[in-house]
Amino acid sequence: MKTKWTISLVLAVAAAVAAFALVRPDGAKVGPEAAGRPPQAVSQTADSPSPGRVTMIDLGADSCVPCKMMAPIIEELKREYAGRADIIFHDVWKDPAPAKQYGIRAIPTQIFFDRQGREVHRHVGFMDKKAIVEILTRLGVPPPDPA
Repeated sequence: MKTKWTISLVLAVAAAVAAFALVRPDGAKVGPEAAGRPPQAVSQTADSPSPGRVTMIDLGADSCVPCKMMAPIIEELKREYAGRADIIFHDVWKDPAPAKQYGIRAIPTQIFFDRQGREVHRHVGFMDKKAIVEILTRLGVPPPDPA
């Protein structure tokens, strides 16, 4: 029983540290909002929405527990949607620039963009494959054929 409590406490502390690592201590806005432009008005980088293609960007970290749980889902979606939609993962602990660029406050955060590169949906926390596929389908990308 004590072990379960200790594990729960460690996970809670790790989640809190991860969330606070992405928030400025003075509460100031970061990312596009700080520059006075909406989150969808971002410059084109390797981790930006692909022109003419629906894009999902998953901002997380290799060491974050919910991010680790999503890693196989993201890899599977990359294969299943190859050539039809872009599925991008970015580790914001290794490179925090995209976290600032998109103004995220916690990880994992999934951001969905339509074909025009406009942000149309944002989700914070673990997101299962079914929910991701539903959003991609709503954005006009048919689900992969069942194997």
